[in-house]
Amino acid sequence: MTQDPRTALLNAALEAAERGWYVFPLRPGSKRPALHGEKACTRTGPCADGHLKWEQRATTDPDRIRAAWSRAPFNVGIATGPSGLLVVDLDTPEHKGSSDAPDGAATFAALCERAGHSVPDTYRVRTASGGTHLYFTTPNGVRLASTAGTVAASVDTRAWGGYVVAAGSILPTGTYEALCGPETAALPSWLHALVQPAPPRTVSPLKLPAVDGNRAAVAALEAECAVVTEAPEGLRNVTLNRCAFKVGRFVAWGDLPRHVVEDAFQGVGEAVGLTAAECRATIRSALNSSLRSARPREVG
Repeated sequence: MTQDPRTALLNAALEAAERGWYVFPLRPGSKRPALHGEKACTRTGPCADGHLKWEQRATTDPDRIRAAWSRAPFNVGIATGPSGLLVVDLDTPEHKGSSDAPDGAATFAALCERAGHSVPDTYRVRTASGGTHLYFTTPNGVRLASTAGTVAASVDTRAWGGYVVAAGSILPTGTYEALCGPETAALPSWLHALVQPAPPRTVSPLKLPAVDGNRAAVAALEAECAVVTEAPEGLRNVTLNRCAFKVGRFVAWGDLPRHVVEDAFQGVGEAVGLTAAECRATIRSALNSSLRSARPREVG
């Protein structure tokens, strides 16, 4: 006998909780949290001592889950951080809105190959858009943040501060479906190294070597490095890319050696928390693109 949607979603929430994963309700047919926001908070009940966000209210308590899902056919969100999970989100080109976008599964497979490993065999879920979620357990006491595009193109991760839609949840575009696979695997050490933020470093005043030639080029490099240093979290990689691209024209014109530019941006990129590998890839790509597109210097 086919279960009604509310019962099926309740069971999906209970099954996730049995795995030790902290769940919370998402709006029916949606990926958005169903819990009230801070502006609408009445500071009563669970929020009596202050507003609690979805990550704080996620639970494994079966009674609380039954009470919540008795009110509506809520989809199921899994708060990855409290659950001790890191979930790798592999998007499809269609999900990115362009057939030219990288395929997350392909880029992740290539990343695994470069690391000398096969794609890890672990619990996985097919998303409503045709992408894939790979679930990994994180080491005890390790607190990893979510990432967006820093591991590889179209490869995001969900950990603290993030959540995923659980198997059994239903969107207008389809259903999240658990695929055949073993129990959730431990996060591989090589993948852990990629998502582990670099330890914070004291940012000292930028010191560049003396460069003969155009003082304007050195001033531009200093200015763009300062922009990267001040970039807000979540925009640091794209800021690094943009700033390196802008300075690339001075490399094309012969005003700055490429290695000086690379070393300067590598230093400030790592100083603001980007990984060394992420910095190298972004700087290399930005400079290559800038060198290809640089126009000849205008002579006054």
